[in-house]
Amino acid sequence: MNEKEVAEIRRRFRADKGNITHVRGCYVNEKGEIVSQFDQSLTLMPQEESEKVLTVLKKTLSGSVGKNLVDVNFSTRQVIDSPEHGLLMALRQSKLKEDEIVQSFYEKVIACLHIEGTYLILLACDTYDVPCRAKDGEKIEEASDEVFSYVLCSICPVKTSKPALCYSVVQNAFCSPQPEWLVAPPQLGFLFPAFDDRSANIYGALYYTRDTAKGYTEFTDAVFGCPMPKPAKEQQDSFQNLLGETLEQACSLEAVQSVHEGLCAMIEEHKARKVPEPLRVSRQEISGLLQSGGVAPERIEAFEKGYREVFGPEETISPQNLMNQKQFEVRTPDVTIRINPQRSDLVQTRIIGGARYILIRAEEGVEVNGVAIHISAEEKK
Repeated sequence: MNEKEVAEIRRRFRADKGNITHVRGCYVNEKGEIVSQFDQSLTLMPQEESEKVLTVLKKTLSGSVGKNLVDVNFSTRQVIDSPEHGLLMALRQSKLKEDEIVQSFYEKVIACLHIEGTYLILLACDTYDVPCRAKDGEKIEEASDEVFSYVLCSICPVKTSKPALCYSVVQNAFCSPQPEWLVAPPQLGFLFPAFDDRSANIYGALYYTRDTAKGYTEFTDAVFGCPMPKPAKEQQDSFQNLLGETLEQACSLEAVQSVHEGLCAMIEEHKARKVPEPLRVSRQEISGLLQSGGVAPERIEAFEKGYREVFGPEETISPQNLMNQKQFEVRTPDVTIRINPQRSDLVQTRIIGGARYILIRAEEGVEVNGVAIHISAEEKK
């Protein structure tokens, strides 16, 4: 799914936009036991409460596509006959009305999920009459040739409120209120089936994780039963290690700058062109950036060999998973310097008198601990 398709479904999570009439779920304690189950009607809730429920569900479709939101691709064999896909289809087709099916799903999730503390498993079902779009992208009112029926699952940690001191008007005294159990934003979840090309794709799903450093492999194996890409943070760490290990002495500031600036330029160009599909970069494109940074051919060849081993021969990666577009950081054991990514050219490395230095050009606006300082002509010399 691309960003436009995700945004279109996200807009459904409003009382006046969607057809979500009820939410099913269960509360799981620290021992992995179901303490209670519920099937709650949103239409009978006060408006403020129903909006809060929809907001929680909506957050399962938040974050970056390719980073927090990852496409799940089922094989033909799985779609035809696999218990994982079969259960997802049963949830969708029953519209969460079959207790036995819902209970089976709860048990599968609890058996494979390891979250510290208590949590909620929330399930919602929606039916969307997908409006037709004119060639210019405008919605054609009262025209629909596609009905998209889907299930959304949100898994939310439940935490106690922090201790506080309150004033009671009735008692005319300060007191400590009883702790309340608060539903935190979703930790992970999914949408099934995928909404590809603005229609249902039962060969796909959209998986969400709030923490890009965690893959929850046991959960994805049990619920989807198909290979998943590495978590975004793991991809970034693997890429950084790959650069350092394969380039060796050629891993200079200029080489890393070239890769960072090149990937940032690709992201900006992709945004400017308003391409709906997520941006992916190939091994060959990254090698081209290394070449622009002055890396020797034999080191680039070593990088490509390492890339094939770590990511796969022809695997493409989201550049947002490889680097932080909003930050360029230089770090030593004692000093950390953060630079505007668009001005990484201000930083250079030099060897002066046999010692290695990081040089930062600073003409004006220099502050130390919030105090504006001046660099004299003698210091500059």
